[in-house]
Amino acid sequence: MSRRHFLRSATLAITGAALLLGTSGVALAADKPPIKVGVLHSLSGTMAISETTLKDVMLMLIEEQNKKGGVLGRKLEPVVVDPASNWPLFAEKARELLAVHKVSAVFGCWTSVSRKSVLPVFEELNGLLFYPVQYEGEESSRNVFYTGAAPNQQAIPAVDYLIEEGIERWVLAGTDYVYPRTTNKILEAYLKAKGVQAADIMIDYTPFGHADWQSIVRDIKAFGSAGRKTAVVSTINGDANVPFYKELANQGVKATDIPVIAFSVGEEELAGIDTKPLVGHLAAWNYFQSVETPANAEFIKKWRAFTRNAKRVTNDPMEAHFIGFNMWVQAVEKAGTTDPDKVIDAMIGVSVPNLSGGYSAMLPNHHITKPVLIGEVQADGQFETVWRTRGLVAGDEWSDYLPDSKDLIADWRAPLSCGNFNSATGKCGGAK
Repeated sequence: MSRRHFLRSATLAITGAALLLGTSGVALAADKPPIKVGVLHSLSGTMAISETTLKDVMLMLIEEQNKKGGVLGRKLEPVVVDPASNWPLFAEKARELLAVHKVSAVFGCWTSVSRKSVLPVFEELNGLLFYPVQYEGEESSRNVFYTGAAPNQQAIPAVDYLIEEGIERWVLAGTDYVYPRTTNKILEAYLKAKGVQAADIMIDYTPFGHADWQSIVRDIKAFGSAGRKTAVVSTINGDANVPFYKELANQGVKATDIPVIAFSVGEEELAGIDTKPLVGHLAAWNYFQSVETPANAEFIKKWRAFTRNAKRVTNDPMEAHFIGFNMWVQAVEKAGTTDPDKVIDAMIGVSVPNLSGGYSAMLPNHHITKPVLIGEVQADGQFETVWRTRGLVAGDEWSDYLPDSKDLIADWRAPLSCGNFNSATGKCGGAK
């Protein structure tokens, strides 16, 4: 069976398999201990601009679930820690959540370097991590559920959209860590497979928190002055986005000249800057606050009531936590226990409503099905959807465009139970 046929078959087999919560109206048992839920997001440091909101939405989701009767008749109790945008500290805090607080699941991390830091801890202690942010793929762990976008659910469709818009020259600009470097490696291979020459691809990396963008923006302008349509594909993360977009405006880089399509800039990041000069620049996500569905309208209403702020925005990673949390609740109810091994098995096939329309399903590779949306920045800091996939896209954990991973698949169901099965050699263990 080919790798793509496997993914399509897996998607068709489970996409419609929505389960009922079955907890509404159940009274919480006072004599039962609470189920602890870990929240592992940076509340300080360079990533706090993005991650604080994810901590807040988890508190809201837990509060809402307790109003429905908790899980298995037990109250949920959040345990919040602050890894402070410090990658080694993420591992320490993950160990604290699992070994000291004995949480049943953890919802957290933003950057891939933080996820890579905690991964050995979750595998050693057999914990559950729900990771809500787009990432570079090239990974599938039994202990992680990836509810953010894989490259084929964000980066590849974004490039395809720009190709259709006539873009011929490409600036791949990112923060210097694993997610941008691996994503750009995939995109560079993809563009070359599409016939783009190496001279038409400019790649640039900057450190976390980078603030001085004058020379880089000048270089981008010079690269785009060759008389051929140019775009910036941005994997810049965290608060470095604020001075980057300000410098674009300072140097008069307009979307009509050199459009920027971002993978890590959403409504929360745009709330901190003057967006009027950025109108027309783009972002690729799986959700925008502006999506008009009844589920999204209800979510926004609850979010603003919870935060007591009528102007508080929502964003894509929040929706990923919404999906992941509801999947975890259903899997625990399905398993009848919080035992991690049984919950891991129960997670595959769980399907819940997303906020963009339809149901997102958990696949055997621990990734989910999601729609892909391209949005255009508006003057009010919101996005207008200019393109979306017709249906939901199955998350592809291993890239088809890298030689070491093109033959790999993940399937955590018995008897395979492997995250890097080589379909060419018939062995578990990756490209060997």
